[in-house]
Amino acid sequence: MTTNEVTPHDTSVQSAPAEGAKPRITGMQKRVLAGGSVGQFIEFYDFALYGLSAVVLSQLFFPSESAFIGLLSTFATFGVAFLIRPLGGLFFGALGDRIGRRRVLYITLVSIGAATAAIGLLPTYATIGALAPALLVLCRLVQGFSAGGESVGAPSFVFEHAPANRRGFWLNITLAATALPSVVAGTLILILSQSMSDADFQSWGWRIPFLLALPLSLFGLWIRAKTEESEVFKAVLAKNQTKEYSPIRETFRTNKVRMLQVIFVMGLTAMGFYFLSGYFVSYVQTTGNLSRDQSLLANAAAMAFYAILLPLGGIIGDKVGRKPMLIAGSAALAVFAVPCFMLVTSGVLGLAILGQLLFVIPLCIYGGGCYTFFVEIFTTKTRFTSAAISYNVAYAIFGGTAPFVGTALVAATDVAYSPGFYMSAAAVIVLLLLTLTKVPETRGRMG
Repeated sequence: MTTNEVTPHDTSVQSAPAEGAKPRITGMQKRVLAGGSVGQFIEFYDFALYGLSAVVLSQLFFPSESAFIGLLSTFATFGVAFLIRPLGGLFFGALGDRIGRRRVLYITLVSIGAATAAIGLLPTYATIGALAPALLVLCRLVQGFSAGGESVGAPSFVFEHAPANRRGFWLNITLAATALPSVVAGTLILILSQSMSDADFQSWGWRIPFLLALPLSLFGLWIRAKTEESEVFKAVLAKNQTKEYSPIRETFRTNKVRMLQVIFVMGLTAMGFYFLSGYFVSYVQTTGNLSRDQSLLANAAAMAFYAILLPLGGIIGDKVGRKPMLIAGSAALAVFAVPCFMLVTSGVLGLAILGQLLFVIPLCIYGGGCYTFFVEIFTTKTRFTSAAISYNVAYAIFGGTAPFVGTALVAATDVAYSPGFYMSAAAVIVLLLLTLTKVPETRGRMG
């Protein structure tokens, strides 16, 4: 096995099992993988649903003489949930490192589902005026605060149960579940919009996908009830209970540099993923001049491709390491982002689909490294807290703002594919970080 790059003070790192070893996968491990994947599906279903419904929500909650202003307001509200995520990550991360991942993941899953279902029950601006968007923002804040714990707690939980030589594959199966919600939600919206009149869909049809979030979260809760904490976490928890211990203090004392590295590494994938899942549907309608049904179809194809390709990236990352995947993926994004955005806004359905499919490929190459790297770089003792803070800061800065920045760039430049330059520039910055600074290789790291 290739020797891992580690910092001199990292005494917790041990040798991983030989790559040829094939430990038996237990029923508990399978349930953890299923529970983590279901939780990720539900969290991203809620967030994807908002992005897919952006055009309708802008008309109902942010009515304006300018469609652009209404859409910009909707995406600003989209970003609000990301601004609160670091606080949720700090709260739930510290709680998860003190009392366990499993208990925290019960709370986050139910909270997200309840907040999303509440959006489906909200009266619109025409009914209660300015209180309607205020309530929408409140629901988004609850979603974001809960997602700050769920988005990292589930991968951490899966990581600590996964075989050491298959972590990339297991983590990327879990994260692949984040792409399926766009397919499911997009298909559901497509069916509803085609089976009823526009007036009915605007009146009540759009609410149905949001209301489904609550039973979905209860199903995820049922699966998670059949899991247990990992042995490695139980050992750390027992040790920490013997003395006063603050995960937050320990995190900032030992992991400041690593957290900064994770912010930049995960910021790039956050931007790419939310361009793909939270922006392209409305982008194709407003800039590419395709219909709602066509834009949903194109995006569903791309997200399905992402869900299939991402685990393959994890398998390759388990073989070659995390850092080579990060370098290759960021380089590919730097080169291909602009051509992909040009295809997406071509106004031709086939080219719009092709552009999104091509955009998925470098995202999944990069994902073959980043989705394991961001939890693998930290030790069990502070993994949840450290990863939650850095991951959610990255998603707040780069992911939550992506649709807003994309919309603003198109308006400011009058260049349909201008968000592609933004994506490409971010990829170049991350590529330089990876190649010129001491970002470690984490494959096989234990502790």
